[in-house]
Amino acid sequence: MAYVTKLKLESGDREELDAVVTGLKQTVERKGGECKGPHASPSASVQVPLYDRVDASEPFGTWEQPVYERRLEIYGNERIVSALTDGSFPDSIHVEIEIDQHRPAGHRG
Repeated sequence: MAYVTKLKLESGDREELDAVVTGLKQTVERKGGECKGPHASPSASVQVPLYDRVDASEPFGTWEQPVYERRLEIYGNERIVSALTDGSFPDSIHVEIEIDQHRPAGHRG
């Protein structure tokens, strides 16, 4: 049965994110799957106000962190999906996985 796996990876560490994405692509290709991407979105920025005291009413500045995003579409079988979803990702990378199962034309069940 064919699977389409969509991965969305986000991180504040662009180098580590790109290394993980490269590793995923190599794994897919080694196992005989097809990979489209990575597709990069423009980086976003998360801003958090900073306070000098717990009871302070006015912030004295902001902390800013860029967030980088990569998307991959992977076409393959159950073995490839299992290899991707069973792997552990670094704590600095947020991963969302969407898996669609496609049955061959004319298949009942």
